[in-house]
Amino acid sequence: MSVRRRFFVTQALFGGGTLLVCCLAPLIGPTTISLTRVFDTAIPFAENVDAQIFFIARLPRMLAGALVGATLASAGVVLQALLRNPLATPFTLGVSAGASLGAMIVIIFGVRLSFLGVPATPLASFAGSLVAVGLVYSLARARGRGLSTNVLLLAGVTLNSLFSATILFVQYLADFSESFRAIRWVMGNLDVSSYDPILSALPMVGLAFVAFATLPRTLNLLALGTDHAATRGVNVLAAQRLAFVSASLATGAAVSVGGPIGFIGIIVPHIVRLLVGADHRVVLPASAMLGAAFLVTCDVGARTLMSPVELPVGVITALLGGPFFLWLLIRHS
Repeated sequence: MSVRRRFFVTQALFGGGTLLVCCLAPLIGPTTISLTRVFDTAIPFAENVDAQIFFIARLPRMLAGALVGATLASAGVVLQALLRNPLATPFTLGVSAGASLGAMIVIIFGVRLSFLGVPATPLASFAGSLVAVGLVYSLARARGRGLSTNVLLLAGVTLNSLFSATILFVQYLADFSESFRAIRWVMGNLDVSSYDPILSALPMVGLAFVAFATLPRTLNLLALGTDHAATRGVNVLAAQRLAFVSASLATGAAVSVGGPIGFIGIIVPHIVRLLVGADHRVVLPASAMLGAAFLVTCDVGARTLMSPVELPVGVITALLGGPFFLWLLIRHS
């Protein structure tokens, strides 16, 4: 099968599955709703409980899950090719820990600021991710001899540990109620009841996906080595810089919406590669769609498995991702 045909067949299948999951997710929950009543304009919205559940409680969660899942899965594909490491994830480079620290400071110290209707927590989360990106990039470029992926990885792991220790210290200073809110956020949660956090993340996610659209051929070459890519006409430093910055921005935007939801960026890309091969022209868009469907499905499980108690969706992805990560570790050792 030609690459073009495989691309269209793969996107049709993955796209159809994702669309089906996203259409069904808002209808599933502990409270049964009627689609007829949801879209019945004869009933005032203030009196239409079904419409309120659909448009306020469930639809924003579905959209947030699709956005975060697609973004983290795509970032995982890019970082695994950039670092030439099948175990790399969007959280490897410390971006998630930086975002978590920013959100934690706002939650613990009760900052109530907002900008253009966006609450302080996602704003601080994204600001923290930008600080982490700047630090990691500066360290990787410190010697002025290109962007060292080894230094990039080591700097990211080190900053991840440093930010995590700082998070624990900030938590230690908090009272019980603040600590409980912070822990729920750090566990990953799609409990959004408005569209503002999603809209605030869209510009950065859009920029990241525009960059992703230019990368598949380059990622195919970078995965074979920087020397091989250079001999094929790739500007290696520019390509590495674009891949790193775009994946980091995507991760920061995703974390600002749903918190540090782990393992999406490692589970989904590897499942896609097992199904369709290693060509990034096919893998990258397919991973975005499967990532969206996967996280939306996990969120439905988080809302319903122990109803009326709601689990953080990060718990579900960790329970699925932990064994999968160990399998990958054994497979590639």
